[in-house]
Amino acid sequence: MEFFEAFGGLALGLLGAGLAAVLSGIGSAKGTGIAGEAGTGLLCQDPSKFGKVMILQVIPGTQGLYGLVVWFFAVFRMGLLDGTAFDMTVQEGLRYFVACLPMALGGLFSAIAQGRVAAGSINLLAKKPDDWSKGMVLCITVEFYAILSLLASMLMIINISG
Repeated sequence: MEFFEAFGGLALGLLGAGLAAVLSGIGSAKGTGIAGEAGTGLLCQDPSKFGKVMILQVIPGTQGLYGLVVWFFAVFRMGLLDGTAFDMTVQEGLRYFVACLPMALGGLFSAIAQGRVAAGSINLLAKKPDDWSKGMVLCITVEFYAILSLLASMLMIINISG
């Protein structure tokens, strides 16, 4: 416990909140990049499909938004916005750190996986344009796990008593 006391509760809580935002953002950047690479190939051949390609590319970006929501909510609950966070114990800081981990890791991995599914859906759009909504359904299946990560982090943050 002495190791954690060297950092303090506030630093540990902020580290968890920061990881939720940063790792989810990294996953979203990677996922939207994967989908964007597939999309540019299709748009070279058929620029009229830009709207559908853009929708498929944007979908993996939601995890970054979810991570930012968890970051903001954790920072708010820690009392950083009203100045009461500075007396946070190490135990409270560790609670926030652990509560933010589902969104941090879930956001990172689900966004990358969703980017791969979106890239495959863009290939579907290229070959069978009338079936592109099936690709959307496949992307939304991965989104479900990002939402579960968001829910897990939010419920844990709500139940931390300070």
